Amino acid sequence: MNTVKTVLELRAAVARARGEGKRIGFVPTMGNLHSGHAALVAKAAQRVDFVVASIFVNPLQFGAGEDLDKYPRTLAADQEKLLEAGCHLLFAPTVEEMYPDGMAGQTRVSVPQLSEGLCGASRPGHFEGVATVVSKLFNMVQPDLAVFGQKDYQQLAVIRALVHDLNMPIQIIGEPTVRAADGLALSSRNGYLNEEQRAIAPALYRSLSQIAAAIRDGERDYPKLLAEHQLQLEAVGLRHDYLEIRNARNLRPATADDRDLVILVAAFLGATRLIDNLHLNLDTPA
Repeated sequence: MNTVKTVLELRAAVARARGEGKRIGFVPTMGNLHSGHAALVAKAAQRVDFVVASIFVNPLQFGAGEDLDKYPRTLAADQEKLLEAGCHLLFAPTVEEMYPDGMAGQTRVSVPQLSEGLCGASRPGHFEGVATVVSKLFNMVQPDLAVFGQKDYQQLAVIRALVHDLNMPIQIIGEPTVRAADGLALSSRNGYLNEEQRAIAPALYRSLSQIAAAIRDGERDYPKLLAEHQLQLEAVGLRHDYLEIRNARNLRPATADDRDLVILVAAFLGATRLIDNLHLNLDTPA
């Protein structure tokens, strides 16, 4: 696996692969990789001949007071994980390489509606930062397909809309969330949790699973169901950000008639913000 740091080097390496008739897959990351990221790379490796990954902690998607400065940078360990997962090329640019004229005048990409509410409400400007950097990376790599994790469900929806609306010839693949044995969704931010908090964190997925089971059993009073579980999460020490049931396709608030649902949660444990979701299709057997 080669590592490059400039757009010129990246494009030259991709052009060589294309010249050999290879299909290109892409997995963008912010580094500090875990087995969930490895699963994305492995999925891409199953579908294409040449896998490109990127590691870039994007300042545009961090708001004031968020963890940009302390976000873990673990390049050497990440390179080993990527190599083992089947990556062929790593693009690890600097902020100056990605935003050579600075960020103040940077053209921005915005995806309306899907970016609103949920994490978009809690983190203003976050999805504009995501859509902008992903658009830049897609233009740099020009992959045939790109793989993203379903743990960031709203982000995946935003990227699907971005690709569709801007007519990008890229297949977007959503890979199921990878979980620890106790159900906690793997996340780079889990490393911020102390031992006591780590023991509490799986309550998020337990709550999602219980909500899904109640809906399958016929519960349709969603406000009541959500209120009950908000109290349960707060009782174990999780500070509520949001807990919602949405239409899985358009992320609008779910109605009793919707059959394809996603239950989404965000909560704080100390200063660490955790997110998770559970997709529930009522037309599919449990």
